[in-house]
Amino acid sequence: MIEIHWGTPITLIVSPNGRTQKFTTIEQACYWLHKKWPVADSRREHALDRIDAAMNCLVTVTAARKAFVSAAKSAGFKMKPVATEADAVF
Repeated sequence: MIEIHWGTPITLIVSPNGRTQKFTTIEQACYWLHKKWPVADSRREHALDRIDAAMNCLVTVTAARKAFVSAAKSAGFKMKPVATEADAVF
């Protein structure tokens, strides 16, 4: 199976104690939405639909990514800020 990378990884804070999960491929996002998602709501269903469509080249990966982020917010997950080179300490 070929994994579909979807740009800059998305890192979500997935537990109250600060545990994080990094999503680097559309397949990882799909797995979490199916198996580990804490709520079954319309945003989750929309994200699953967009991801399936992107995997079949019917919509862009960007559309799937946006739907996933929306579902994450709806589920109460927080996005971990992305560090930039300017933030790096040498």
